[in-house]
Amino acid sequence: QVQLVESGGRLVQAGGSLRLSCAASGRSFSDFVMAWFRPAPGKAREFVTAVSWNGIDTYYGDSVKGRFTMSRDRAKTTVYLQMNNLKPDDTAVYYCAADKDYCRGYGCHIPLSYDYWGQGTQVTVSS
Repeated sequence: QVQLVESGGRLVQAGGSLRLSCAASGRSFSDFVMAWFRPAPGKAREFVTAVSWNGIDTYYGDSVKGRFTMSRDRAKTTVYLQMNNLKPDDTAVYYCAADKDYCRGYGCHIPLSYDYWGQGTQVTVSS
């Protein structure tokens, strides 16, 4: 059974940091684009960040550029989202997603392109 399991979400004060993890199992995701999304007003899911299958290319939504960093481990079974300088507007459930098809830049921002989704992890940032 294919699974993406997120972890690491919790309550944190504004200005603080968190690291989210997404563990993939059930099949190989080594050639998948991996991404993080979160709900946003007026959007089903807002693109946060994505990383290419080889970990070389990363893409970020405008609201998180310079504060969030996405990475994947060498075995490519886990991806991470390092979140720094958190703001109350970052409060959301963060979902991990996997796309078997190649994407680049804004092509990676489309939720419908992704084939697998996790259940999400709650991040709450207090002011």
